[in-house]
Amino acid sequence: MSTLTGAFVASCSSSSKIEYPAAPTDATVSDDYFGTKVADPYRPLENDTAPATLEWVKAENAVTEEYLSKIPFRSQIRERLSHLNNYKKTGLPSKAKDGKYYYYENDGLQNQSVLYRTDSIGGAPEVFLDPNTLSDDGTVALQGVSRSNDGKYTAYIVSRSGSDWNEIFVMDTESKKLLEDHIEWAKFTGADWQGDGFYYSAYPRPEKGKEFSNANENHQIYYHKIGTPQSSDRLVYEDKDHPLHFHSAYVPESEDLLFVIGGGEGVGSSLMVKNLKTGGDWIIMEPTQDYDISIMDVVDGKIYIMTNWNAPKNRLMVADVKAPQRQNWKELVPEGEGVMTGMQFAGDKMIVYFEKDASDHAYVYSRDGKLIREMEFPTFGSVGISSSKDHNEVYYALTSFTYPSTRFSYDLETGESKVIGTTEIEGVNMDDYVTEQVFYPSADGTKIPMFITYKKGLEKNSKNPVYLYGYGGFNVSLTPGFSAQRMLWLENGGIYAQANLRGGSEYGEEWHLAGTKQNKMNVFNDFIGAAEYLINEGWTSPEHLAIVGGSNGGLLVGATVNLRPDLFKVAIPEVGVMDMMRYHLFTIGWNWASDYGTSADSKEMADYLLSYSPLHNIKNDGTPYPAILVTTADHDDRVVPAHSFKYAATLQASDTGDAPKLIRIDSKAGHGGGKPMSKVIDENTDIYSFIFKNLGMTPVK
Repeated sequence: MSTLTGAFVASCSSSSKIEYPAAPTDATVSDDYFGTKVADPYRPLENDTAPATLEWVKAENAVTEEYLSKIPFRSQIRERLSHLNNYKKTGLPSKAKDGKYYYYENDGLQNQSVLYRTDSIGGAPEVFLDPNTLSDDGTVALQGVSRSNDGKYTAYIVSRSGSDWNEIFVMDTESKKLLEDHIEWAKFTGADWQGDGFYYSAYPRPEKGKEFSNANENHQIYYHKIGTPQSSDRLVYEDKDHPLHFHSAYVPESEDLLFVIGGGEGVGSSLMVKNLKTGGDWIIMEPTQDYDISIMDVVDGKIYIMTNWNAPKNRLMVADVKAPQRQNWKELVPEGEGVMTGMQFAGDKMIVYFEKDASDHAYVYSRDGKLIREMEFPTFGSVGISSSKDHNEVYYALTSFTYPSTRFSYDLETGESKVIGTTEIEGVNMDDYVTEQVFYPSADGTKIPMFITYKKGLEKNSKNPVYLYGYGGFNVSLTPGFSAQRMLWLENGGIYAQANLRGGSEYGEEWHLAGTKQNKMNVFNDFIGAAEYLINEGWTSPEHLAIVGGSNGGLLVGATVNLRPDLFKVAIPEVGVMDMMRYHLFTIGWNWASDYGTSADSKEMADYLLSYSPLHNIKNDGTPYPAILVTTADHDDRVVPAHSFKYAATLQASDTGDAPKLIRIDSKAGHGGGKPMSKVIDENTDIYSFIFKNLGMTPVK
């Protein structure tokens, strides 16, 4: 692996030479993995606050900006994206116990959506909480809202600059007056109410200057009583013997039970419960983290649990609060053909979600587990439902690739749906586009589903530009959904292809495990198979194919480019996991071991990780690589920017042909959650400008 000296290193291009900044290096750094020594010359870039790193970041952004500023249609793309995003986005109403309805809405280009309340559906709205007032630039995002069971208080959770760190504030619900309560250094948490206080999860205060990079250990649960300082909060649960476990609290509406859900080591969750009224010891419901276990609700002394214990596609179980151990659970809704993804009560009934071939379905059941009917939706897509056991009002929102979110009311007795709100984008006719689902073979013959969306009348002439997207990990399913950004691509003749790779949850736990640890190569082969299918079927050719993915999907893009650089013209690895040998040493990276394994596990695991790690497999022999734009952000404490820093520096120092190898490093931004609309438009402007230029496209709008 090369190290750099001097001020700049030149690319191999003879026509439009790009001079890349020299990264800080240390040629003496290497690690020994069971006898295999691996050099890590860009180790200094792991210190994201060091002056040398900050200077390199500044220089890299200058090079990237110079490149992008010369793209003649960049401002045109920005204007079009601003127009496409400038439409009213209204969320589902949720009926509170006081009879008021709460919902989120964005009038178009607001950085953050505003939380409103109203006395009736369609009634005059009142601003309840506007996150846009919490910062000057929209970088404070609302992560969650939780009302006390008596409705007196509302806790709201915010993040700053995209970080996973959270702060919790409390307001008087009726007057909206902000109280003095303020919780800091919370993470991966809600606010679960009991009486005049709530439970939350937090880490010890991090070392100054290392807030966004050091490993997070000892996740604790506290109880905060309203009107008291955080220093007085009561420690409720910690597990010092397992400092890398997550711990989350759940308190049902009855406020008589406290559940602690554990995670971070296995593929599932442990579960324990304590009676808050009678006291006593913790009761262990599930001691291991071998199974996915989610509490759906607690009603009339029964705990409703969704789990894949002895059911890889999940089932709904019931436990008596007096004997809640796993051996006493009883099946209520069995495992089905699709993957069960959730349940919620609606009046005296239940709504149970299933996913079939990467699309959402929902069914109405009686509380004793008898199927009443399927909820009929107008198209395949992704569905969100708002309901409560306290009343019979049901609302749902449906979205798909060419179907912006549409809101419906649903009659539990008749099964009839009525539209209560639609989404319109000026100048865009969704009927001009179509989506089809195909199933293509991967390298081992496994059939992989993929959605293909394009403008009607498009011909298979092998010259169509394709934006191929994938993820493939952590039990995450990619279901159909609408994106205003994507409409820019589609209206310019582009094809959007979304592949449902192994490693996700599309077909249950077996599908997930088939893309983990030493099966990870299946995921890359599935993605390569998607590209080959699109080429072989005449949709496109390598000269017109761009691949994009974020986080675990950034790893996917980086690894796939190394394996088959000949298949792609452009690659966009966003906030990717690029150093598979050291990922577990930063923030919560250790939590990904259940999917990846770690380089400390065994020689076999270390060798396997090294065989595909994007950072360590970049070719340096003149093999032409696609044009690559790496994206990351300075406040990403999920996948720390060091991954992208080291990967980009290595790319730029390697002989991979003439195409540009750039990195875009955002400021006051994180892994992606809560990103203000202004930054969303800025980032997509640069990504699409880069893709259009390197595919030889010129936007028509």
